[in-house]
Amino acid sequence: MLPELKIQQLRYVITVVEEGSFHGASRRLHRTQPAISMAVRELENRLGQNLFERGAQNKLTPFGEYCLPRFRDLVGQHDRTAKDVVSQAGGQQGHIHIATVPSVASRIMPSFLAEFIEQFPGLNISLHDENAHYVCQMVAHGEVDLGITSLWQNTDDLEYTHLFEDKVGVVCRKEHAFAAATSLDWRSLQGEKLIRNGTSRLLMGTAATELVENSAFYISNMISLIAMLEAGAGITTLPRLAFPEHSTNLCFIPLSDPDVVRRIGLVQAANRTLSPAAQAMHSFVLEKLQYDVV
Repeated sequence: MLPELKIQQLRYVITVVEEGSFHGASRRLHRTQPAISMAVRELENRLGQNLFERGAQNKLTPFGEYCLPRFRDLVGQHDRTAKDVVSQAGGQQGHIHIATVPSVASRIMPSFLAEFIEQFPGLNISLHDENAHYVCQMVAHGEVDLGITSLWQNTDDLEYTHLFEDKVGVVCRKEHAFAAATSLDWRSLQGEKLIRNGTSRLLMGTAATELVENSAFYISNMISLIAMLEAGAGITTLPRLAFPEHSTNLCFIPLSDPDVVRRIGLVQAANRTLSPAAQAMHSFVLEKLQYDVV
């Protein structure tokens, strides 16, 4: 059976050599000299060989010379491993995969992640930009740790924590007659060419359902949708976060009747424990992103 090597005893040997005496080691380690001497003697007995010459206890034996670099390697590996494990447990190291819907990815995540990385510089982050349905799928299948998305229906695979509400409005060209309005109701949209998009389902089940059902176009890609709107091909409805705020040609008018919001929340797998790094991200999201209607 191999003898057990206690890290603390190895550290004592290394310190005696570095300080040149047991007295110097005891002063540096804040231990009594007899305690250090006893620990080293116990190690020698376990190994069956002396590490220090008798009568010259700061001088290593040939066996001690052989052991010293190996003791340094063991202690160094132990300290590095301990540091890594503690950092991992404290959420200071690791890799986080998070998926979000495009509007959150472009409007919220840049400043949010900059602040997170400043607080947790040892963490690596992969951000995935996907539609709401696929964000939920990625979380459920374990492809990402967390998702920020609009959840269309409850599922046993996911835990949903509400973060905020994103108000839906009408988007049109600035030359449109609607552009001067401070709010709109669905009746005023009748007769307009409505371009449906992936978020138009938010109007289903409301008074504006027939607008969606009788719309002229359906476009799922946001770049194509914006191009159609800027060309004057019609109007659409979008959550405020999805509205291209830097557009010089389009405007956003809140829809007041019906008052429709997109619920945005944090999702995680229901039956899978988050890594310490992901736990840190989870807490940071709740601290920074839980607020009222956008």
